[in-house]
Amino acid sequence: MKRTLLSAALFLPLSSLLLTGCGGVSSADTSGGVDGSGSLTLNVGDQKGGSEAILRAAGELKDLSYKIKWSTFTSGPPLLEAVNAKAVDVGGVGNTPPVFAAGSGSKIRVVGASHGSSAGEAVVVPKGSPLRRPADLKGRSVAVAQGSSAHYQLIASLKKAGLGIGDVQLKFLQPADALAAFSRGKVDAWAVWDPYTAQVLRTPGTRVLATGEGVTNGLSFQVASPGALDDTAKSKAIGDYLARLERAQAWVFKHPEEWAKVWAKETGLPYEVALDAVKRSYGTRVPVAVDDAAVASEQRIADTFAELKLIPRKFAFKDFVDKRFNGSRPASTTAPLSYGKDSAR
Repeated sequence: MKRTLLSAALFLPLSSLLLTGCGGVSSADTSGGVDGSGSLTLNVGDQKGGSEAILRAAGELKDLSYKIKWSTFTSGPPLLEAVNAKAVDVGGVGNTPPVFAAGSGSKIRVVGASHGSSAGEAVVVPKGSPLRRPADLKGRSVAVAQGSSAHYQLIASLKKAGLGIGDVQLKFLQPADALAAFSRGKVDAWAVWDPYTAQVLRTPGTRVLATGEGVTNGLSFQVASPGALDDTAKSKAIGDYLARLERAQAWVFKHPEEWAKVWAKETGLPYEVALDAVKRSYGTRVPVAVDDAAVASEQRIADTFAELKLIPRKFAFKDFVDKRFNGSRPASTTAPLSYGKDSAR
């Protein structure tokens, strides 16, 4: 399918600028821990236009009793590698990266969760493609980022259609490379997430084949380093950071258009693309407890990947959860989707 250079350019703010290890701090630049003046620094993993942007827009980076050093990553898997390496104290990811990290024995702990719509988790195809439903993917090539939430959404959608992962040709590609392959017709479909979904759908000639609604749990997580949690001062800072994120998300829920303007400026996304993603995905998120229902839903994802031998072992997801920050968060079973029904069966 012929695409213009503009379609590729739309992805540059996210695909080119989301560079692992690009960092900054909310105040003075320190290497982490307590600096010479006695001020604590929390090392936070982020993605472009992510937690730092939303906290700043909502006014939640004011009056911090600690400093934040931000490190920006392309996606969840490399962020969690940094958590395991103790380079990052806490960071936000989707529902699948913690499963891959835990399955490989990484030292991580899930400490916070939010729930929202899975409509932004999508398998897209060229508008003129003969593929009309997930079952039509049999024998076809699909680009997806390995270990991403889109990876599980693809598996779940195939399973619901009566197919296994062996029925398709997987092409493990990060978004920038996946866009290039999709645009040049090198793959038949692309499993992706917002805001990439919003971007590609704003490009003429693309349509949705399937979404994650009804097949994925819609969860996202904040994941911390056990070492940071064992540090009394850092644990307190993480608790404060999570509370600020919750308030910031509530602000987005009430001000989607204002957040879309900020996000567009932060990422270089066109405003219309940012607003699409906010309304479909990011503006729908609500904080929930990391409770038994959430853990059970993640366990089904873990078991699915273990059975497919995409992670090296079976494990208990609850062993990688720390519930100390659940506090007064609503139970995850009150979220719009039922975790017991929406995961792949």
